[in-house]
Amino acid sequence: MSELPTNYGIQYVASELSSWKEKAPRNLQTLGIKFVRLQWVDLVNNIRYRVIPVKHFLKMLSSDPRPSVCLTKASMGLVFINLAEGFGAAGEYLYVADMDSLRVCPYAPGHASVMGWFEEKNKIVGRDGLETLQAELCPRTMVRRVEQEAKQLFGIDFLLGFEIEFILLKSTDPIEAVNYHGWSNSPALPTGAVETMVLEEIADSLDAAGIELQMYHAEAAPGQYEVVTGPLSPLESCDALIFTRETIFNIASKYGLRATLAPRVYNNNCGSGAHIHFSLHTPQPPSLPDSPSTSLTPLEASFLSTILDSLPALCALTLPTAPSYSRVIDGVWSGGTYVSYGIDNRESPVRICGTSSSRHFEMKCLDGTANPYLAIAGILGAGLEGVKNKSKLEILECSDHPAALLSEEERKVRGVTARLPSSIQQAREWLGGEEGATIRKVLGDNVVEKYISVNKTLEQAFGEGTEAEIMKRIVENY
Repeated sequence: MSELPTNYGIQYVASELSSWKEKAPRNLQTLGIKFVRLQWVDLVNNIRYRVIPVKHFLKMLSSDPRPSVCLTKASMGLVFINLAEGFGAAGEYLYVADMDSLRVCPYAPGHASVMGWFEEKNKIVGRDGLETLQAELCPRTMVRRVEQEAKQLFGIDFLLGFEIEFILLKSTDPIEAVNYHGWSNSPALPTGAVETMVLEEIADSLDAAGIELQMYHAEAAPGQYEVVTGPLSPLESCDALIFTRETIFNIASKYGLRATLAPRVYNNNCGSGAHIHFSLHTPQPPSLPDSPSTSLTPLEASFLSTILDSLPALCALTLPTAPSYSRVIDGVWSGGTYVSYGIDNRESPVRICGTSSSRHFEMKCLDGTANPYLAIAGILGAGLEGVKNKSKLEILECSDHPAALLSEEERKVRGVTARLPSSIQQAREWLGGEEGATIRKVLGDNVVEKYISVNKTLEQAFGEGTEAEIMKRIVENY
């Protein structure tokens, strides 16, 4: 009698996935491109861009060793019309086009988008004591630095993919969803309905732009949908996420709808997250302490140990707004409030998914108000510190029951003693305190200080007015 198969899932191998830079389009005029959107993402996760006519963009590429636009350094501290403490009128960055990130925009005929690097105009002394042009506050540079360090020190490659949850609204004042159907329910995608046309055009546009779409479906809240994209390297995955969000926003707008990533639109229903799926790949894992879990290799265990230790402070980066904390609560399958992990346990902030051939982690405590580059740099950087320090994972799995349903004694036996912050104020305090020491080491004290200042300004900008007025501002900005 043949043995029943227990493995499942598509196996992605980092070394076999070609980089987007090997496929990125180059000949813009042949592709019919008239305008290039030079894009960046600021510290409050606003997508910003300058539209450059293609003739001038090509002139920049051919004549400038650093093809770029000049941006005030205050642009990273601007929150709507308010400027965060620590930012002022003096100083400029160059924002240098990264042609490896260029994609044609099917949602905007004649347009292409390209990400870039924030650079200093003149050399400075970097954190490592060497001269550099890299701007310390450049979020894409932070991700690249962690990627390169993992590869150079341990031969580690990461693969990342995202679940992107969003709600389609017919109106933001008052807030009115496009429909009121539930999770994976077929009436949420009827033939000919505006929401069906929006989702199909999103799918077609992502395919045309070279982004792997694994699936889309209706989620549980009114008008809520989810788009799942395939794994890429960390920097490419964050770039693809930003492109996917722009695709969602713009196609929804084309059909007269507003797509929002707001973490919690309805108090009586589930919220929207931006869950990350990530995996580690290396041909020769370093020598590390044994894993307490048979589900994890020693490399995965050491990597996870420091992420879990830093998770309460990381929430300031991954859950950066007040509504973020009304989403991540116990009992609603959003990861819960206890620092824990488990196999296929949706009440753990970190879930182990797949089998030995397709195993990866899902992190649930991330939403669409977070700058993904900053969040990913913090998460992967914290994990890498665990590998460097040969950290031992002290927490045991919570795979059978959610941590919140265990007794205090049962949680203590498993090492589940820490909880996530209950507010953005508490998260900021932990990021700036002892709990955030690893994150500050990864990102730098100045980066964390500036981020906290900007986040406080964001809270103030959203915190005035009635509940309806605050929610209107959130859904119109995220």
